Amino acid sequence: MAEDCTHDCSSCGSNCKSKDLRATLREGSCVKKVIGIVSGKGGVGKSLVTALLASKMKKNGFKTAVLDADITGPSIPTSFGLADQKAMGDKSGAIYPVKTESGIQLMSMNFLLEKETDPVLWRGPVIAGAVKQFWTDVVWNDVDYMFVDMPPGTGDVPLTVFQSLPIDGIIVVSSPQQLVRVIVEKAVKMANMMKVPIVGLVENMSYVKCPDCGQEISVFGESNINGIAKDYGIPVLARIPMSEDISKAVDEGDVETLDAEFLDAAVKQLEIINE
Repeated sequence: MAEDCTHDCSSCGSNCKSKDLRATLREGSCVKKVIGIVSGKGGVGKSLVTALLASKMKKNGFKTAVLDADITGPSIPTSFGLADQKAMGDKSGAIYPVKTESGIQLMSMNFLLEKETDPVLWRGPVIAGAVKQFWTDVVWNDVDYMFVDMPPGTGDVPLTVFQSLPIDGIIVVSSPQQLVRVIVEKAVKMANMMKVPIVGLVENMSYVKCPDCGQEISVFGESNINGIAKDYGIPVLARIPMSEDISKAVDEGDVETLDAEFLDAAVKQLEIINE
């Protein structure tokens, strides 16, 4: 990249091997660290992990935010009990995020729809553009950690996020089924190709704890997460159990009330990034 680079690739005549495609935050916004929550497969619990981490880091004294990049299937508002809320804007084009009871800043497509059940019938590039606008048009107020809840796969939106946002690291979410190993490896390889640091792995639906004896029961069979972690040299940050308490809290919009002690190691790893 040329020393006098203006980061405006559209008017650049240089033959740069690596052009900076990162978008600029809206004036008045401040986001210190950006963490992507990803997986190559849907239904493994990315939104749950996103909501729990934002809540856990908030309890630890950090100012947190969630950018819901799953435009066609947003679930973050429901998890926080804010499905009926709307994001407000002003004449300048600025959009203000919705805040949870504890002060977590949220931006989701459902905050812009007339009804939360209205489908978003957009093609990939338009969806990717909307995600980018959540970064450039929203006024993010002094955020220590922003968690980006990604849609599944390795398509337009993850690519846009990796290129447009200053990602400090990603957390890959998996579940114990054998099939998921292949899907997780795709996400890990995409991150490596995009030169995005991997903070670690989180396995959701890892086990059920017997209420009588406390034994961990592997409902989906033996986990593959330790093998994946060893193969790629990345840590396992958490194993999240299947729990009625977790399901109930999310369904009732009370995700902030969960202690989520199983995420303690993940929080410590994220705090290291902040040092």
